[in-house]
Amino acid sequence: MQPTFRAMKARELLRLLERAPLSYQVVRQTGSHRRLQASGRPPLTFAFHDAQELPPGLVRKILKRDVGLADDEIVALLN
Repeated sequence: MQPTFRAMKARELLRLLERAPLSYQVVRQTGSHRRLQASGRPPLTFAFHDAQELPPGLVRKILKRDVGLADDEIVALLN
């Protein structure tokens, strides 16, 4: 099933990355740049202001390319 992406606030995407099963944790922060790490996942730099609206294409890029999730994993995470 192909996931449907929607725009979301940066703080909403950050909460999504921090909850299970992804379990990313902020390991350091400088201004709005947060470095995230999770066991068995690639490290991420999350460089957004909390209230910033992220377009659907960027949400897709972060979850698919940067985190490396498959379509079925994304569908389960967004529902």
